[in-house]
Amino acid sequence: MGIVLVSHSRALAQAAADLATGLVAGLDVVVEIAAGLPDGGLGTDGAAVAAAITRVAQGRGGTGVLVLADLGSAIMSAEAALEQLEESVAARTRISAAPFIEGLVGAYAAAGIGRDLEAVAAEALTASAAKEAQVGAS
Repeated sequence: MGIVLVSHSRALAQAAADLATGLVAGLDVVVEIAAGLPDGGLGTDGAAVAAAITRVAQGRGGTGVLVLADLGSAIMSAEAALEQLEESVAARTRISAAPFIEGLVGAYAAAGIGRDLEAVAAEALTASAAKEAQVGAS
């Protein structure tokens, strides 16, 4: 089980990955980053997302891949990437509507304890409800 972060900013995606691996240390989860443009600018690229998904899927012998995106057009790039993938890889890939940071931390922890793709995707989505409950309790 691996995770791909799709962001308009490479620095943001790297910081998110660093946060997750720092908060939930000691786990062996592949996190690939497909963020920013080749010239270092802000943006996303469907081909880069497809390449990152393929690396994760092939890196662990046919693993599932959860894709987390920071903004709407990053989701569009992830959707475009799915169309570029081999059918067997696309079938093992989910694009999540989870919040970027909270979803990543939950997904990273779930993947790290061996949960499958559907369970990891569900864990990422619970982050939104947990945050709503915390804010509502204030």
